Amino acid sequence: MTKKETLPTTGQAEAGDPRVLKDFKNESESEKTMKNVSVILYIILIFLGVGTGFLLSSKFPAGVKVAESSEIIMSDKVVGSTDVTTFKDSAAGTIEKGGLNGEGTHKLVRAGGPSQTVYLISSVVDLDQFVGQKVTVWGQTMAAQKAAWLMDVGKVEL
Repeated sequence: MTKKETLPTTGQAEAGDPRVLKDFKNESESEKTMKNVSVILYIILIFLGVGTGFLLSSKFPAGVKVAESSEIIMSDKVVGSTDVTTFKDSAAGTIEKGGLNGEGTHKLVRAGGPSQTVYLISSVVDLDQFVGQKVTVWGQTMAAQKAAWLMDVGKVEL
């Protein structure tokens, strides 16, 4: 036996030892397998997330508030929600089309000048049907950047 063919006694392999190459190839294959499993798991998680989002979006469409204790009223004088806990703020005036620099779709012009104007959006009521009419609105005050008062209208009374 030559020196190259003798196995080292220290437990360390020499360069070119076929056992080292075999172990290196096995580690490389197991690493590839782990990477493939990881990629497959990530793809499955992405599909599950997209599927969950799709199911939830079809159950709760965008812009619709979920309030279990409210009903929608549609009478000659009142249109909107009966949810008095969410829509507890109120104001009276004449509805006009247009907001303030992108805040609100309509405005409620009240006595006392421009400083008393309430800018309106609505997740429940179509405000276009009340343009030019004197009404009382109930809603939820929202944070605004430019408008002094921004309200999400939940109920309108003529």
